[in-house]
Amino acid sequence: MTAAILQFAAAAIVVIFAGAALARAAERIADITGFGRLLVGSVLLAGATSLPELAVDISAVRAGLDDVAVGDLLGSSLFNLLILAIADLAHKRRGLLFTRLSRAHLLSGLSALMLTALVGVFIVMRPAQPLALGGISVGSVAVVVAYVLCIRLIYRDQRLRGAFDASHGASAADGGAKRPRLAPQLGVFAAAALVILVAAPFVAQAAGQIAELSGLGGTFIGTTLVAASTSLPELVATLAAVRMGSFDLAVGNVFGSNTFNMAMILPIDAFSDGPILSKVSTAHGVTAFAVTAITSVALMGIVYEDDRRKRFIEPDAVAIIALVLAALGLLYFVR
Repeated sequence: MTAAILQFAAAAIVVIFAGAALARAAERIADITGFGRLLVGSVLLAGATSLPELAVDISAVRAGLDDVAVGDLLGSSLFNLLILAIADLAHKRRGLLFTRLSRAHLLSGLSALMLTALVGVFIVMRPAQPLALGGISVGSVAVVVAYVLCIRLIYRDQRLRGAFDASHGASAADGGAKRPRLAPQLGVFAAAALVILVAAPFVAQAAGQIAELSGLGGTFIGTTLVAASTSLPELVATLAAVRMGSFDLAVGNVFGSNTFNMAMILPIDAFSDGPILSKVSTAHGVTAFAVTAITSVALMGIVYEDDRRKRFIEPDAVAIIALVLAALGLLYFVR
């Protein structure tokens, strides 16, 4: 057990730092290319910080740890919402991330909610869904199709809002200010991605050993231990964005990562020995529906009009933290 824990900790630290470097490089690439912050947070930064989940989960399913992989994806979404609440509480103006200032993220948040609910439905329907396409779950294909449509909607929404025009206008206003070159940032991005791809299999292997030796099972370990470690790049990126005052980037990173996590069901399904949503534990449905409920609370906080913050009453950070802890407790008993 000790050796497995040490291996997990060492590999997780490498993934964390590489993931943070990946996120910083992605943000600089976005600045150079001139994309809007919301789209950068929802797509580019979210995809970059979600790379540890993809690498770890592909390694997990190749080792036969399907429950660890699916638990990581859903657990990571749960921890991402916890990260958003922590970032809100850590900021000197508490509640700022859950106000109408973030309303532009409603579409991204609703996309994450819908895709997570869709995954949850297919998991709960496991006994009644033997359908597969070339060994891949029909549910996985449906989730990715829905993801593509959601990203298309977000892209069109940002174009209509003029986010791209504003970004390019700001760049033009900089005049002759020296801007960083794109090529070095692409190099950093590629190097960080390679480090993650090398270190991730060690995380998955150690998690499997811990699940077996502890008796807690792959469902619980994947949703907690593995998910917490692979969500740390999101934590670093989100807190950094909040410190810089880039709230669009912070909120977009969380909702975008949760949307991207669900889309990753398809690639891990492709590496699994059979349709993955047809054979994982139905206990993952608890996590999926918890994520949808907590995302709903976050979205309620965003549309809530009253600027007078009443702790323990309005739907915001405190409510989200309490619900995440309750969900983890429930999962422990139903695992």
